[in-house]
Amino acid sequence: MPNAFNFSVSPFDCLDPAEQRLVRDQVDIACFRPGEVLLETGARPAHLFVVIKGYVQQFEGEEMLATYGPNDSFDGRALVAGYSGCRYVAVDEVLVYELSHEAVNRLIASNDTFSALLFSALGKKLRAAAGRHAGQELQSLHMARVADAWVRPARMVPATMPVLEVVRSFRQERTRNVLVQASGDTARLGIFTTSDLQRAVLDGRPLDALPVGELASWSLIAVHPSQQVGEALTLMLRHGVHRVVVQQADGQVAGVLEALDVFSFLSNHSLLIDMQLRDAASLDDLAQAAGQITAMIGRQFRAGVRVGLLAQLVQQLNGRLFERAWQLLAPEALVRNSCLLVMGSEGRGEQLLRTDQDNALLLRDGYEPPQDLADICERFSAALARFGYPPCSGGVMLNQPSWRGTETAWQQRIRHWLVQPGAEQLMDLAIFMDAHAVAGDASLLEALRMQIWRWLADDDAMMSRFAAAVDAFGDTTRWWQRMLGGGEAHLNVKKAGLFPLVHGVRSLALASRIEATGTEARIQALQEQGVLSVETAQELVEALHFFMALRLQAGMDEQARGLPVSGKADLARLTPLQRDLLKDALAEVRRFRTQLRLRFRLGAVQ
Repeated sequence: MPNAFNFSVSPFDCLDPAEQRLVRDQVDIACFRPGEVLLETGARPAHLFVVIKGYVQQFEGEEMLATYGPNDSFDGRALVAGYSGCRYVAVDEVLVYELSHEAVNRLIASNDTFSALLFSALGKKLRAAAGRHAGQELQSLHMARVADAWVRPARMVPATMPVLEVVRSFRQERTRNVLVQASGDTARLGIFTTSDLQRAVLDGRPLDALPVGELASWSLIAVHPSQQVGEALTLMLRHGVHRVVVQQADGQVAGVLEALDVFSFLSNHSLLIDMQLRDAASLDDLAQAAGQITAMIGRQFRAGVRVGLLAQLVQQLNGRLFERAWQLLAPEALVRNSCLLVMGSEGRGEQLLRTDQDNALLLRDGYEPPQDLADICERFSAALARFGYPPCSGGVMLNQPSWRGTETAWQQRIRHWLVQPGAEQLMDLAIFMDAHAVAGDASLLEALRMQIWRWLADDDAMMSRFAAAVDAFGDTTRWWQRMLGGGEAHLNVKKAGLFPLVHGVRSLALASRIEATGTEARIQALQEQGVLSVETAQELVEALHFFMALRLQAGMDEQARGLPVSGKADLARLTPLQRDLLKDALAEVRRFRTQLRLRFRLGAVQ
């Protein structure tokens, strides 16, 4: 066997030198003509196949399940089971490595990671891959630049300003320090902080007559925006200060970098952004904070944070952003007497990169909203667009009259969806059932959701029509044929995997009166009720997270290339491990759809 065997691809990239020698000693090369069968259904496999050249299709009966190309391997599970459950056929001239059954058994016995990546269920494969990812890609944020962290705007005051006025500005502008300009030399700067107030009080002079310049510290510690964050932290520790001034080469002040902000940045937490959102006094402040959410997502994802946890984090930050924007734009009485809702993937807590707006407004019965309600809603939608959330192409936004109204109006609207359940009405119902309150009185939403459940009690026909949307995008397995060339080289992750999984779980949750809106929480509740087995629940959660991660990675790649986020994964950029995991995830969705067809008798739905 030549030394050309590729040990850099999964599952062989986890082998040590001795295990690699075993592979070289026990592998052969074989060639198959177009249409020739490599492994027949029911046959006892003698080798693990690794494709060198060409493509192989996997069939279950007459259904084509997957396509294997260069560096892909199959069928590890058949080796362990002792028989093949599928037929593998060469599409064109195929060249493969054949690794002996004996060698595979020895590798399985000696290397747990190889074993998991080769034939385990999706969940174990993902956990094995995640363990290696965490060790390989955890990056040091100390190397990031000061400009990448949150540099707070600098507030300048003259040295003659009384301390009392400075303290008032602390409260009004929610800051803890000001830069002090020297009298007669405004280029010379000092700093006065909340820590200096103690000295001001002990001075004994009235605070409204005590110039701030007399108590300011005039030995500033400064850094350049291009310096590393680690350097800034080192300077703070060396000089015993809690902040440094950020200055350009020409002396222009860019702002102030606080120690707390540095710690939040280095620990990769969302605390910093959350603080900015809470303290925001204007839409400009919110826009600055919102702009950092996407960068934080990228850092967390590359550092190995699980996508499920990351999605929860983003939901909390987005919710805070929407809540604060609504509070800034809507009168206090409107905020108290309404419920601002987010829906779709945002409502479920599964939106990572910004796709579009899905929101609505529920008003308390008997409350008279302001005359300019439509204008307030329009300004809110425009603010979200400014923050990077594109308008919804379907118009699911509170600036549309059909997505805002009183409790009674919403009851009538939803009743219409249920009485005349066309495709559009059922999709509107699905969107609404994912609603999550982010501002105002959340009890308004809960009361409305309870009413929907009462209307749906024992309406099996309605539930069947609702669940039938899992087949809205037809057979998504044919996308494997695109890898053979001549077709679109991208996979719509939402249509192929996310939507049937999410809507199937949503249908079961609605039928089971489950209050949770997140897909993972719904799966857990369905398992607890005995609707889903433990194994099925675990695999569905892992498939959900894999699809979300794949979509996130694809979106980040598009952003890096200056392209709009499409939600499609470039098949040519998938690694062999990603293709293997994708096959498993799609297979889990296919099994789940079969379960849904039986549960809701979808074959009888017209």
